[in-house]
Formats: sequence, structure tokens, C-alpha cells
Amino acid sequence: MRTMVRPTVTMAAMLLAGGAQAASPTTKPSLVDSFRVGTGGASLCQMQSISNDPAFRTMFDRSWSLACRDAAAPVGHIYALRGAIADVTARLVGLRRNKLDCIPSAEARLADLGAVTVMECEGSGRDVRYRNYAIQRGRTVFAAEGLAGYDSALRLALRSVALDRIVPGDVSVALTEAGDAAAFARVQAGSLDLDQALTEGYRRNNSGNYAEAAEFFDTLLQRRLGSGDPNRHYGEYVANQALQKSDLGLFGEADALFDEARRIPTSDPVELRLRRNLEAINHLNQARLDQATALLDRPVKPIEGNAASAALIPPGVAAAMNSEAPIARSLGIAAANQLTPQERAAILDAQATGLRGSILRRRGDLAGANAAFEQMFVEIAAIRGGNVSSLTRLRSQALAEQSSIAEVRGDRATAEVLLRRATDMLAIEYPGSASVTAGNARLAAFLARTGRTAEALALYRGVVAKLAADGAAMPGIDVMLRPYLALLAAEAPRQPALAADFFLASQTLVRPGLAETQAILTRELSGGTDEAASLFRQSVTLSREVERRRVELGRMAGIANPTPADVAGTEEARKALTQIEGDQAAVQARLAQYPRYRAVSTRGTTLAELQQTLKPDEGYWKLVSAGGETFAFLATPTRASVWQVPLNADALGQAVDRIRNSITMTVDGHQETHPFDADAARNLYLALAGPEEAALPRIRNLIFEPDGAMLRLPANLLITEQRGVDAYLARIADPKGNAFDLTGVAWLGRSADISTSVSARSFEDVRKTAASAAPLPYLGLGRNAPVPAIRQLTVPPAPAGTLDCSWPFDAWNHPIAPSELVTAAKVIGASPGSLILGADFTDTAIRERRDLSRYRIIHFATHGLVAAPRAGCPARPALLTSWGKSGSDGLLSFSEIYDLKLDADIVILSACDTAGSASVAATREAGVTSGGGRALDGLVRAFVGAGSRSVLATHWVAPDDYHATERLITALFEAPAGTPIADALRQAELRLMDQPDTSHPYYWSAFALVGDGSRPLVARN
Repeated sequence: MRTMVRPTVTMAAMLLAGGAQAASPTTKPSLVDSFRVGTGGASLCQMQSISNDPAFRTMFDRSWSLACRDAAAPVGHIYALRGAIADVTARLVGLRRNKLDCIPSAEARLADLGAVTVMECEGSGRDVRYRNYAIQRGRTVFAAEGLAGYDSALRLALRSVALDRIVPGDVSVALTEAGDAAAFARVQAGSLDLDQALTEGYRRNNSGNYAEAAEFFDTLLQRRLGSGDPNRHYGEYVANQALQKSDLGLFGEADALFDEARRIPTSDPVELRLRRNLEAINHLNQARLDQATALLDRPVKPIEGNAASAALIPPGVAAAMNSEAPIARSLGIAAANQLTPQERAAILDAQATGLRGSILRRRGDLAGANAAFEQMFVEIAAIRGGNVSSLTRLRSQALAEQSSIAEVRGDRATAEVLLRRATDMLAIEYPGSASVTAGNARLAAFLARTGRTAEALALYRGVVAKLAADGAAMPGIDVMLRPYLALLAAEAPRQPALAADFFLASQTLVRPGLAETQAILTRELSGGTDEAASLFRQSVTLSREVERRRVELGRMAGIANPTPADVAGTEEARKALTQIEGDQAAVQARLAQYPRYRAVSTRGTTLAELQQTLKPDEGYWKLVSAGGETFAFLATPTRASVWQVPLNADALGQAVDRIRNSITMTVDGHQETHPFDADAARNLYLALAGPEEAALPRIRNLIFEPDGAMLRLPANLLITEQRGVDAYLARIADPKGNAFDLTGVAWLGRSADISTSVSARSFEDVRKTAASAAPLPYLGLGRNAPVPAIRQLTVPPAPAGTLDCSWPFDAWNHPIAPSELVTAAKVIGASPGSLILGADFTDTAIRERRDLSRYRIIHFATHGLVAAPRAGCPARPALLTSWGKSGSDGLLSFSEIYDLKLDADIVILSACDTAGSASVAATREAGVTSGGGRALDGLVRAFVGAGSRSVLATHWVAPDDYHATERLITALFEAPAGTPIADALRQAELRLMDQPDTSHPYYWSAFALVGDGSRPLVARN
């Protein structure tokens, strides 16, 4: 089990990063680099100073970019330029030449400014309107220009700069077609100079805005080659990425990136210390205690003078600080940017001492560990007398570690005192933050371990409520909630109402790789130009504003002796919070209509809502992996139950591997099928089904939400009765018996229509979604062409010193036969043009098609690539296609799939391993640390986000032997009109189950239906 050590390092990283404080209404815009525009409404905008603008002529000139949260690109620019208005206007017109066509318009009047000149413009070659305002005040001309749809923001920004005070007002924005496909933060990072972009990246990390910070750092990495000093901060960027991968369990990638970082030279003593600490955490995450110790003991260059630069807060550890930015800024914590390089180095060295304490505790040297933490306290006190408020985190983490030491020694009283001090310390400095939530979870776990069940349950409920309200994944929360889930599972048989608590808690756990997948798809959504993207950006902003105001209200309500003004201010703050929460709910309600949002949403649902969604003959069976243990939950419309599975994560993985290896495995590059391990399938069913062993086969439509190793195995091949197993074993005991004949076995998929769910909320959303309105029945795509010889010669090799993470060209030399596509098209009566095969089946052609939304059924017969091409490379789930024109890589990635515009009832992925994980060794961009789920969370989620109601995917290569796959697809499409998809699939599988030659699960069990199985495949006319 991994020990969560990230909070120890997070605080110093935040201190090193520094960052500017948020501007208050009394702030003068001329004295800050960034300030907010607009004090109301859902579309919030930000002004960012630009240090080098082509419009500048004198040292007194200034300019700002104007970016709004519902736009993917800057929507305007504000100028304060010395000179006469005619000269300045001519200068700006010259900069816009060949970009805008402008004509003078009538004057307008702006509050507090009076008359201003106005010019109306159109983008050359585009039907997009722009507007320009200008006014002369003294020797300075103040001008604003930008998209006319953001007129209210332009006016507010111009007034704020000209009056040198932040002017209150609402920003109301009309939807426009302006903008590109980059995310808001990525555009900001690309438009600022490198130092400003780095500062903004720090600020995003300090605020816990992890996805935005990642955009800044990614963009900085891309821009570094075009800078004057491409190696400046390069090592820090790479080390940050490495730790992010390590925190997600992607250890192969993390190690490769740390290797790359070590090859990047630096003499900066602060950066050297930061790199040391980050790599030590990577070793600790992998339980490599000796390597971590050796790294921490390695001498580091002493710091001299003031030459050292500020270091970068690591994105990986910043994930543990989600939603804490507004809190930090409101408490003045960002003042750490005033620390000297010597003080920053001292903080990093104190961190290293704390890390040594963590290592010693894990080795069982409790006295040595305790001494290390006491030494860390001494080192902290030496930094400005310990009066840097952000050092609270380091103190709190050390106290929590000392609490663990006291508990191991049997001193529960001291352990509780220390743990409560650690949590209270965080609550004072960071009220309502993720750190406080984690501290409360640790305290609740302690109460549960010491037998104080009622107290533990009450505190855990508060933790879960906070997690559900925040809607963000918290690193290590599965370990913290494991005792809670175990308590609920133990108490639920006596208190059935606790099943609702279990269900809610289970939805706060997010698989590490799924969190990264959602982050990637979220960036795709955030960078879009459609209404869903605009609403999503507004929703993100409102969520942060709600959190900021909650913290502000909590601090105001905590004033010991409030004055009448304090009381009135508190009431106003409460009203403002209520209004913003209402705005947030309205925006999210509109967002729920869009599949692109549903694919990335972390919103949960209640047990009552789930039961209202289920039909009378349905059940929802959910597995939960938490802290190395496995739990199960079953809900029908009238009852719910919870139990702990008697298999931990490792044992479950071994059982799944044993069954998988008896179905199909790759030997010397060839697929081999072996006699099925019926005993293992029967025992696994008994372990997973627990008290519901008899009930599950009687549920007609079973919705299964897998987790852990079960992401790699279809539930339909679990065996529900011993009698069929005994008959099979007796049959194969005969030397002449057929070991591949499993007729008569009581598979779970024989009695139940089984569909797979990625989450309860997604199941509810899909069920509420109307059927496809597409006019055409079917589109089939497959049989990729080999890579053209000329392309093989022209693809550039990986840069020297870097890992080649491209797929070998041989991957394209084994296309899947299109027979099932031909059969499906024939059965369904599709037109001859409904098949896209061979050289026409390219990634670029698919991305450029504008008619994909006209097909109800889209069927891919190609290979799914869900593993990493080489150890240390990231795994990027994709479908293999033919190579197309310039810009093609012969792969349709899951982020490209997400950007497709579909209106399909179902997408069929008759490909290699598109429903599960290729192998435990595969890196996990979209799965879990133990392997599995990469395609379920990557490819499948992407197709759902693109607009498909359901996805039919395969757990292994669809077999050609005995024409099994062709027969299954034929039977699936021959089902009578109106037959539910899950029922049609089960009936097709039954035909193969009942034939001795195809009764082995290899032939019939591979397909998994993700979505609502009660919908018909072919609708009745």
C-alpha cells in the first residue's frame, strides 16, 4: 500500500512558488499585473498585464489582455498609451491592418468617463464583429478593442484602467463563434511572456486550479524552444510532470521523466533541492526506501548570495491542494514570494528532514522518526522565527506522522491529541479546504480503529458531504475512506439505511487514471467553441467563486465579537453566496443536456435517485476498490445491500488473471486459447456475489459497474451454479472428453441481460437521453491499410536522448477482416456506401467528416491500442486506422474521438481489447494502478462524450474461428425490432453457448455493452 507523503512537500513547493495576491476592489490597476473585471453574473473576466506590446512607444505605455471564462481565447485588449488620440488611433489601426476592417461610428458615453470615440470592425474573411473605444485623458489615450459580443467587459475594463480603480458591474456575454480549440489557460500561457506565464502557473497551483496550472506548464514546455534561454526552468517543468505521473501510479513514465530531468543541467541550489525532494517522493510512492534515503543523503550545492531563483510548485503534489487557492490568497499566504533564496532552500531542506522521518517510520524506527520530525520543527522555527503562515502545513503533517507513531506505541490518548491538533491547525489557517477534509478523514479513521463507531460515522459523513460538494478527486482518499466503507458494510445488515451512505461515499472515489482521463477530456471541452464549452467554463468559474465565498463567509461568521457592520457584512455575504449557488445550479442543469459534459462530470447521485431510475426487473451491482480492499453494493428499486468482498485487491487480481489466462493469452506473438478454468470462475462469483449469490441470477437486467481487476473481465462468464461445473469437470476427466465443451454451465450471462456502467450518474443520464434522431441506419469502418513505404521513410525519429514512444509500423500490418462489417450492413439493409474500408479508413478522414451524426449505428472493426508502446511511455488509448494525408498518425486517439460529433444509439468497437486493459504492465492513462479499465475509462468514455448512448466493446480479440464473431453480430442484428440491446446480445451469445464448438467463453463472452441495455438496437417503425 502506498503511503501518502505528498502533503509534506506540497507546502514548501507552494512557498517557493510564491504568487501575487488577488486584487481587491480598492486595488489600483496600475499597481498590479492582473485583476478581475466584473463583480456579478456568470461570465467572469480577468485582465492580465502585457510587458512587451508592439503598440508601445514610451516607457509609460501599458497594455492588458482581457480573457473571459466562457471564451477560449483573449476577447480583447486594453491600452494606456502616451500621445494624441489621432496618433494613437492610427498606430492601433496600423497594427490591425489586414486583420480588421473598421469604420468610425457615433460617439458613446461611458459612466465616469463621458464621451468616447467608437469604431465598428469586422474580421477580415470572417463574420465576426469587433469594437474599439478610445478616450484622451491628459497626455494618455485609453483604448479598448475586442469582440463586440463582450462589449460589457470591454467597457468595464476601459473604465477600470482609465479611472485606475476596479469598477464594479456585471459582465454579460453573448455567444460568438470566435476563439480556437485551445483552453482558456493555454491561450493565456501562450500570450504572456515566459516569466509572467510562469507566475500565473504558480498562482494557479497555489489556488489548487490543477488543470489550469498543467496547461501553463505544458505550454511553457512547448514555448521554451522559441525563447532566448530554452533551458531556463526546463528541468523543473520535467520534474513536475514526472511527479504528477508518479502520484497517479504511472511509475514507468515517472521514472523515465526523472531520468530526462537528470540529464538537464542546472547549478541553481534551490532547483537542485526541489528536484531532489520530488524524486525522493517518487521513490517513496514506489516503496523504494533505500533509493529515497540515498537521494536525500546526497550532498547538494550550498546556496551563496542571492543568485538562486524561485522554484516551481509541482503539479503532482498540487493535486492534493485542490480548491485551496482562494483561501491562501485571502489569508495573505502568497506573501511567500518575498522569501529570499536562502529561506527557500531552508524550507526545502526542512522538507527533506520530514521525508527522512517518514522513511524511518515506515521502516519501524519510531524513535528515529520522531527525532527527525522534532528536528524539522527546529529548522522551521529558524525561518523567520517560524512566522511564515504557510509553514502550518509542514507542522500539521509532522504532527499527523507523530500521531501515527504514538498509536503504534499504544498511546492512543497522545495520538488523538496530536491528530486533533494537526487538523485544528489546518482548520484555522485553511477553513473549508481540501486539507481540512483530509485531516478530518484521518481523524475519523482513527476513531474507527479505536472502536468509537458512532463518532467515526458522524465525522465521515461530513467528509463525504464535503467531497461530494467539491466534486474533485483527492489523492489518497480511497485509503482514508476504506475504514468508513468497512464500517458501513459491517453495520448495514443491521441498519439497512447505511447502504445509502455507502453508495454516496463510493462515488467520491475516482480511479487515478480516470482522474487524468477526465482532466484531458475536460481540457478538450474547456477549449471548445460550442455552447457546451461556454457553459462548462462558466460552471468552473462559478464553482470556484462558490468556494471562495464559502471560505469568506466562514471567516466572517467566526469573528468573536462582531460589530454591527460585521453582522451586516456577514448577511450580505450569505445572500451573495445563495445567489451564486443558484446561478451554479442553473448552469449545471443546462450542462447536463450535453454528452460532452456528462463524460467528464464528477457529480454523484443518491440511492433514492438511482432506485427511481431502475425498472422493476433491474438491479445495479457496483464494485468498489478502496485502500487495497474490495466492497460490493447492490440496489434494486425496492432494496439495497452492501458487503465486503473476501478478496483484497491483490487476490482479486490474481483470480482475474487466472481466468483471463484460461480464455486467451499471447504466446510468441500468437493468441492461444486454453481449457477454461471453471473452478476459478465459480469461486470468483461466490466471492463477489456474497449474500446476493442467489438473487443476482434472478435479476433480468443487471447493470454492472466494475472496479479494480474486474475492469479486465466481463461479468457474463461468472458461474452461478456448482452443478454445471461438476458436470464439466467429470466430462474432462475422461481422456476422450472435450476440454473446450462447456455446454450446460450456468453462466451469469445466460440468465441476465448484462450491461456495464462507468458510473451511476452516467447510467441515469443515458437513460434520460432521447433516442438518436439520425436518419441513416449504419456506418461500418475498418480493415486498415499498411503504412505506406514513403511514410515510413519520412516519419522523423525521436529526438536524441528521448524515449521513442511511437508505435512500430508492424502494428498496421495485421488488419481485422471486414467480414462482420459486411454482414452487419447486409442484415440491417444499409446502402453500399455505408462501409469505409482500406485506404479510405483514415484518422484524418474521420475527423473531417461532418455527417457522422447522421448514423444511428457506427461500427469499427479495427485494433484498439490501450497499452503503452514501450516501457516508460505514456499509454494513449486509440483506435488504429489507415494513414491519411498530412497531419495523420494512423491513430484515432480518445481525445480526438471525444471531439467527434455523433448522434448514435450505439457505437460498436469490434476490436482488440477495447473494453478492458491489455495487460497489468501497461501504463495507465485511463485506468487503475493495478491494471484494467483503460479502455473503459478512455475509449468508451470518449465515445459517450462524443454523443453515443451506448458502446459495445470487446475484452479481447474478437475470434474468427468457427465464424463465431460473424455469427454473433448476425444474430445481434437479426433480433426483432424493438428488442433491447442487452437482450439481443444475450440471445446471440446463447446460440454460441449452446454449441460445443463455441461454448468456451473465448467465443461468446468478449463483448461488453456499456450504456443502457434496455434500449432497442433496431427501433420499431
